[in-house]
Amino acid sequence: MTSRTILVWFRNDLRIHDNEILIEASLKSSEIVPVYIFDPRYYAETIYGTRKTGKHRTQFIIESVADLKRSFKKLGGDLLVLTGKPEEVLPQLVKEYHVDEVYHHREVASEETDISSAVEDALWKSQVNLKHFIGHTLYHKEDLPFPIKDIPDLFSKFRKKVEREGEIREPFQTPEEIVVPGNLAQSEVPVLKDLGFEEDDLTVTDIKGGETAGLQRLNEYLWESDSLRDYKAKRNLLTGFNRNSLLSPWLSLGCISLRKVYWELKRYERERGGTDNINLLINELLFRDFFRFMFKKHSTAYFVDTEQIAPLTSEQAVLFNKWRNSETGVDLVDANMQELKHRGTMANKGRQTVASYLINELQLPWSYGAAYFEEMLLDYAPASNWGNWALLAGIGTPQKEINPSFNLDKQIKDSDPKGDYIKVWLSELTEFSKH
Repeated sequence: MTSRTILVWFRNDLRIHDNEILIEASLKSSEIVPVYIFDPRYYAETIYGTRKTGKHRTQFIIESVADLKRSFKKLGGDLLVLTGKPEEVLPQLVKEYHVDEVYHHREVASEETDISSAVEDALWKSQVNLKHFIGHTLYHKEDLPFPIKDIPDLFSKFRKKVEREGEIREPFQTPEEIVVPGNLAQSEVPVLKDLGFEEDDLTVTDIKGGETAGLQRLNEYLWESDSLRDYKAKRNLLTGFNRNSLLSPWLSLGCISLRKVYWELKRYERERGGTDNINLLINELLFRDFFRFMFKKHSTAYFVDTEQIAPLTSEQAVLFNKWRNSETGVDLVDANMQELKHRGTMANKGRQTVASYLINELQLPWSYGAAYFEEMLLDYAPASNWGNWALLAGIGTPQKEINPSFNLDKQIKDSDPKGDYIKVWLSELTEFSKH
């Protein structure tokens, strides 16, 4: 093989399994330079007065990068971990390690694509190509039954068409060896303090970041506890760790791939049955694809130009802070917001409840709620978060896809019929880590 060096730029794809850029780079080069960059812009304040990445997700990212670094070392390589703006850091690395090409997975949200464009422009000055790959979706765009511009804006139509005519590829194999330059610099994964956080008041949860933990969760959920058998019965409940699969934090950061989950579900179906539950969970995976493709199709025009968001009035700010601080007086809303604050998680039913309350009862701009979720959620993903909020607000998709009415009594009856969830998060908050 001709001596060739490829830099692999990791972003939201922190895994070695089913990772095309890692496999392709290993096959087409004599050595690779794996890099993860902590970009300060992702830890700064937003136009909404929130922090773009809160403490819970920052810790999850730190753990995930550290796990990826350990995985590379086990394969004979290493992960170079740096802090800075990628458009400034990557050209320096290209020169230092005589890189011939840079690989990365394409993103769809505007801030991420803007950074990619800045990197591409900076690399072009050194006559080095930034090669784009697609690795965040269940369906590869080339296997869809329609071009991106013709994707239906209704999820139901999208789902029926892709399930009938689309194809889901097998996962890529995991590399058995990683060869990096002999002079690859030593690097350390930062801690919370390095990224502007105080560590002493971080609420510790039982959800650890990284590919290792994500694959363990998948195995536990499907095979050890066999919790999938109860998915349909419990998916609308708020109480209990197994109220849903809780795979989303690892999926959002790319610690496990959607295709890995899909093919494990198909294996489960062959060995244990349970088609209804499997189809419901696959439907959740498809929603992730749908919102990513909507962002690809419409960009931020799918919902709103966030640059034009007006500041909250003083009255609106009071209401928003009560919602954010679990002080609305509506127990179900406040309990969900307490879980979000202390754990960084919230069931899908809870998200619908608190979002509907903010939009329909408080009459506040939905984008402020989406921005707060962006800060606090462990499983934040731009397309899913902003897409779901826009869906509930009736923006970017036909209204007949959603139920615009908000019936709080019905929400309580459906999701917390015995009041167990409210009791845990409002009356017994100190016991939250057990639930």
